[in-house]
Amino acid sequence: MTMPQSDTAPHHHANPIPNILTGLRLAAGVVMFLILAGATGGIPIVSSYLSPEDQFGLYRVAFIIFVVAATTDWIDGYLARRWHATTRWGAILDPIADKVLVTGAILGVLTSGSVPQIAIPCGLILFREFAVSALRETVAGKVKLPVTLLAKWKTTLQLVALGAQLFARNWDGFGLEFEYYPYFQMFADVLIWAAAIITLWTGWQYFDKARRKMAHL
Repeated sequence: MTMPQSDTAPHHHANPIPNILTGLRLAAGVVMFLILAGATGGIPIVSSYLSPEDQFGLYRVAFIIFVVAATTDWIDGYLARRWHATTRWGAILDPIADKVLVTGAILGVLTSGSVPQIAIPCGLILFREFAVSALRETVAGKVKLPVTLLAKWKTTLQLVALGAQLFARNWDGFGLEFEYYPYFQMFADVLIWAAAIITLWTGWQYFDKARRKMAHL
């Protein structure tokens, strides 16, 4: 997760690898969603020719893409700090990549149509992400809203919860015993609800901070 560089010590020749990883994470979110949509009939030209085995195969590919992409959320930040390669461009691109990956995973999971019990937490997560993005755009240049530590952990919990949901969708594809599936699905549902609650709380923190700062302008 790349952070903005100091105005007093810009890195004009920073190592580009952290930003490349962030860009790849952004692209991976889009590709993962398209694969999940295709596996569940969202792309008629392709989906009509898929067998159940093909669908499970696409789900596995999407899950692997998600896991690799989610891992880069930690790796790019670690490399940027280790190599002193933090840039403003990376600070802009990183939250966008996170939101695309999270949004793509949520929409991909919901296209399966078999998880109505998580429609509400998934919707709340999306509403919060769009609302905070709109808030940042509205107060840009007036109020600074730095990313909080809890918000960083919020992203991690979102990725873990969505990874669990995608894994549950791959249960049969991995040849796992079905008798354990309901327990894992319940665990995955608890995670997504926990992620939604923390997501809403951090959203409220941003709006409250913006309200208090705007009142003193």
